[in-house]
Amino acid sequence: MTLEGSIAEGVGAMDIPVPPAAIEVFARYLELIAKWNRVHNLTAVRETDQMVVLHLLDSLSLLPHVASAKTLLDVGSGPGLPGIPLAIARPDLPVTLLDSSHKKCAFLRQAKAELALENVRVVCERVEAWTPAQRFDAVVSRAFSELGDFVTQARHLVSPGGRLLAMKGVYPFEEIARMPAGHRVANVLELRVPHLEAKRHLVLVEAA
Repeated sequence: MTLEGSIAEGVGAMDIPVPPAAIEVFARYLELIAKWNRVHNLTAVRETDQMVVLHLLDSLSLLPHVASAKTLLDVGSGPGLPGIPLAIARPDLPVTLLDSSHKKCAFLRQAKAELALENVRVVCERVEAWTPAQRFDAVVSRAFSELGDFVTQARHLVSPGGRLLAMKGVYPFEEIARMPAGHRVANVLELRVPHLEAKRHLVLVEAA
């Protein structure tokens, strides 16, 4: 199966709406990661066929849970996960990619340019030190840090009524128990990713 065919099959299995041109753009994005990976070591996953499940579909599992967001911030974006797949799937959604690594930000800017992602902005700053002019409806992280650290470092970036969304593996009982005061876990949802046997959960955090 071609890369585009594999992506189309996975997206179809998830039953999520994406623009007609998205499948090709997803494929170009994964090919760009693989190209940069040969020199810059952006991710431990080397093969694009593995990236389809472990990176792309995993990121897209977040899509239904940010459906009402008007703005989205991806904290510790790395090679653009989950922010770039979400931006491709939702061209109407302004997505900001935040990372402190200049190497990774260089990749993010290249991806934005090559994929013509008009709704993407790249910011190269430390999350706890960045103070944007406007805060965000949805602040997401994927494998960024422990839940409590994420909340402590990123809570100043959430708009009133907004949410922090942390993508995790197994149900994070201990991390939830160490949540900082002033915030509460509104829900923990199990995410379904086609062809992925590992457990995936999404923790939704709100100001108490």
